Amino acid sequence: MSTAMNFSSKSFTPRPPDKGAFPLDHFGECSAFKERFMECLRQSGYESGACRQRAMAYLECRMERRVQLMANEPLEKLGFKDLINEKSEEKPEK
Repeated sequence: MSTAMNFSSKSFTPRPPDKGAFPLDHFGECSAFKERFMECLRQSGYESGACRQRAMAYLECRMERRVQLMANEPLEKLGFKDLINEKSEEKPEK
């Protein structure tokens, strides 16, 4: 006796995740930032916390590029609130 199951009544349409994945940088627009970040990781023994400034710069590059390498997102939501506060404190007041 054979049993056939028919799952064709519903179709599945995949969609990309909201966060956690973004397109490859095919044109290398942010490769300099990526290389600086990777260099920092190698020098720090792959301790990512030591390279947060460079990670933030890399993500900023991706958000600023015209080919939509990454959706614009406030850096505070990406975990860089403390670094943004440091930046604003370092700027001299006019």
